[in-house]
Amino acid sequence: MVDITRLDSSAPDFYAALDQVLAWEASADAAVESTVREILDAVRARGDAALLEYTAKFDRLQAASVAELEIPRERLEQALGGVPADQREALERAAARVRAYAEHQKMASWSYTEDDGTVLGQQVAPLDRAGLYVPGGKAAYPSSVLMNAVPAKVAGVRELIMVVPTPDGAVNELVLAAAAVAGVDRVFAIGGAQAVAALAWGTETIPRVDKIVGPGNIYVATAKGMVFGQVGIDMIAGPSEILVVCDGGTDPDWIAMDLFSQAEHDEDAQAILVSPDADFLDRVADSIARLLPEMQREPIIRQSLQGRGALIHVRDLDEAVDVANYIAPEHLELSVGDPQAMAARIRHAGAIFMGRYTAEALGDYCAGPNHVLPTSRTARFSSPLGVYDFQKRSSIIYCSAQGANELGRTASTLARGEGLEAHARSAEYRVVDDA
Repeated sequence: MVDITRLDSSAPDFYAALDQVLAWEASADAAVESTVREILDAVRARGDAALLEYTAKFDRLQAASVAELEIPRERLEQALGGVPADQREALERAAARVRAYAEHQKMASWSYTEDDGTVLGQQVAPLDRAGLYVPGGKAAYPSSVLMNAVPAKVAGVRELIMVVPTPDGAVNELVLAAAAVAGVDRVFAIGGAQAVAALAWGTETIPRVDKIVGPGNIYVATAKGMVFGQVGIDMIAGPSEILVVCDGGTDPDWIAMDLFSQAEHDEDAQAILVSPDADFLDRVADSIARLLPEMQREPIIRQSLQGRGALIHVRDLDEAVDVANYIAPEHLELSVGDPQAMAARIRHAGAIFMGRYTAEALGDYCAGPNHVLPTSRTARFSSPLGVYDFQKRSSIIYCSAQGANELGRTASTLARGEGLEAHARSAEYRVVDDA
C-alpha cells in the first residue's frame, strides 16, 4: 500500500490540514544564493572568460572560446534528420498544434479617435530578442523547447537564443531536433546560473536578451529571480501539480495513472484527487497500490504521493469546486459528467482538462495550449506562458489643438494640486486663452 494522506472536508480542521499538504518552500538556501550571486557577478564582469571557466567546472566541457560552444543551425537540422521518423513526426505535429493555438493569442495594435481629433490607442510590438533555457543531461525535455520557442516566434521575436548544458559533451538529439522544428535562431552549449547571467548581461559572444524563459534547477531558478528587472522572466516555477476532480464515474485505473503522470516528475511534485464518492477514493487507492510497482519511476512516484499527495473526500461537486479554487492548481482535470458547466465556475487554474477522456499528459505534449503554467497556487494571479509574454504594449496619445486645449486645463489643475509647476506650465503652453 501507499501511505497517501486522506482528508475529509467535513472535518473542522480541513483547510488547516489542506494547507499543510499544499505547503512548499520555494526559496533557495543561503548557500545556493551565495553561489549564484558569485557566478552572476563573475560573468557580468569577465564575460566569455568566466563562462568558459564555469562550463569547464560544472559541465566538464573544455573549449578555447565560447564560439566553439555554439551549436550551428546545420547541426540542428542534422539532429532533426537523424531522429526516428515517428519522433520527428510527433515533434512536427506537436509544434504545428502549439503554433495554431498560439496564433489565436496574438495581440493587435488598436486606436480610436475622439470627437476633437485626439487619438488614443495601443501599439503592440514583439520583443527584439529572447533567451530560452533548456535543461540538459538526464532532464532533457524537447517538449519544453516547443512550448517556449514556438510562441516567441509566433509573436515575432527577431532572435531567439537557446542555451542548453551538455555535461561531458552529451547532447540530446531530440532537444536539438525540437529546436530546429521550433525555429530557434542560435543555440549555445552552456547551462546553469552562468548561462542565465550571459543572457541577462551579454558577453563578447552571447548577445544580451530582453526576456529569459524556460525551466531549470534550483540554481537556474535562483539566477532568474536575481536577474529579474535587468531582463524579464517568465516565472519561478515550483514542482509540477495535478488536481483531479472526479464524480466516481471514471475508471479508477485511469485516475491513478493521471496522478502518477505528475508524481513521476520528482519527489516534490503534487498529485491530489477530490471526489464526493468515498468508495471511489478507496478504489483509486487500490489502483495506486496495484499499478505502482510496475512503474519505471516507482520510487519517485511513491515518495511524491506519500510526501505531498492527497485523496480528499468532499460533500458534493459544489464543494469540490470550492476546494479546487482554493488550491488553484497548475493542472486541473474535471473528470465529471458535465465538465463544461463545472469549468465555468473555476476561477483559479493554470490549465483545465475537461471530461473523462482528456488526460493531462496530452497538454504536456501536443494538445496545443502551453504547458508552461503557474504553480504553487500562483494561478490565483498569473497565467500560462503565451504569445503575449513575448509582446509588449506602448500607449499611443496624439492630441489635436482642440484636444490639447481641453486636456491641458485638466492636467494643469491636477499638476498644480500636486505642486509640480513645470508639469502645469508645459500643459498650459498649449492652452488657448478664451478671454
